[in-house]
Amino acid sequence: MTTTTAPAPAPPAPAPPRQGRRRRALRALSSVLIVAGLLLVADAIVTVVWQEPLTALQASRAQHGLSRDLDRLTTRDVPSAGETRALERLADQRRRVAFLARRLARRTKPGQAVARIRLPRIGKTAIVVKGSDPADLRKGPGLYDGTPFPGAPGTTAIAGHRTTYGAPFRHIDGMRRGDRIILELPYATFTYRVQKTRIVAPSDLSVIRRVGYDRLVLSACHPLFSAAKRIVVFARLARVTPGQTLVRLGEPAGAGTSTAPRHG
Repeated sequence: MTTTTAPAPAPPAPAPPRQGRRRRALRALSSVLIVAGLLLVADAIVTVVWQEPLTALQASRAQHGLSRDLDRLTTRDVPSAGETRALERLADQRRRVAFLARRLARRTKPGQAVARIRLPRIGKTAIVVKGSDPADLRKGPGLYDGTPFPGAPGTTAIAGHRTTYGAPFRHIDGMRRGDRIILELPYATFTYRVQKTRIVAPSDLSVIRRVGYDRLVLSACHPLFSAAKRIVVFARLARVTPGQTLVRLGEPAGAGTSTAPRHG
């Protein structure tokens, strides 16, 4: 008996060169889209858990330069002979500090480093710039236009981002009554104690009004990833420690002055 073997199937004809190139291009495009999608998902996860990474890198570089600028300002910004005589005529530390606060406000421009803020409760330290326009806040927390520098009477206000540009104020919702907020300026260091936290409308300017004592407010968008409202932390000045300019005028080095409440 004879067995007949079926012939082997013929190999598929090679695809035309143009069709092969098209398939390779589609595979490459698919790979690019998959990688891009994964990167977007990773960016979203990092932003939710921590902060937006690209603007965080930009802010980190800005903060590094601002830190050097603040150190130079602290060591080199010495009052003139006329300013020194004016300071010597003032009766007490409170008036001298206010004089130096107004002096620094006049001599600095928007976006320049003016202070270092320390928030021990949430483990955050950042350089504060003058001004709260978007360009200023890309560098770090910004001191509101129209509010006094620490040491001048009134309510000092500082704004900061919560998810972008380093997110310096991301966790201010975790601050509690009695927590310290420390502001280091060239002329003095100010220690505030947190009083309360409120959620307000963006248009609510009552939070920066002057009260019967020197006050600090920190503000940021609320909730996270939204600008619908503002979270505001209120703090009361508790202690002033003179800087080198005041020490040279006879103030005790490292001796802080506690501020007694007047009212409110």
